[in-house]
Amino acid sequence: MEYLSRERYDEISAELKRLIEVEYPKIREELSEARAQGDLSENFEYRAARRAQAKTISRINFLQKVLRYSRVIDTKSLPKDRVSLLSKVQFTNLATEQKMCYTIVSHHEMNLEAGKLSCNSPIGSALMGHRKGDIVEVKVPAGLLRLRIDEVNTAF
Repeated sequence: MEYLSRERYDEISAELKRLIEVEYPKIREELSEARAQGDLSENFEYRAARRAQAKTISRINFLQKVLRYSRVIDTKSLPKDRVSLLSKVQFTNLATEQKMCYTIVSHHEMNLEAGKLSCNSPIGSALMGHRKGDIVEVKVPAGLLRLRIDEVNTAF
């Protein structure tokens, strides 16, 4: 089971609806037009429409599976004093004194440029359950990181 924020769940639902109601019918129409042109063995438009159809069907199936096995996070049940999903965490790398701030999210929402760190990543999973002031050791490909949690905000 996966947990998603309400925002991400709605984004996935909207994309799925657009693919089913807009994109797929358009591709079916293109496929019909290409098929009507005759010889399918040398028909580039037909092959392109078939590839687009397969890609769209694959994406629809993936999104349906994500929604089927996902639940929207009940923010009322999340702890307020510990790092959990949707917590905004500010922490310091003790070796470099570099401060970082990320929101912990599911892997479907991860976007480092937007400050969203997956709870399944080495750092995200190591931070989970810890409190402000805790020092967390994280094994990463570059070695061992020691992180101090400076702030845990649960403004959801």
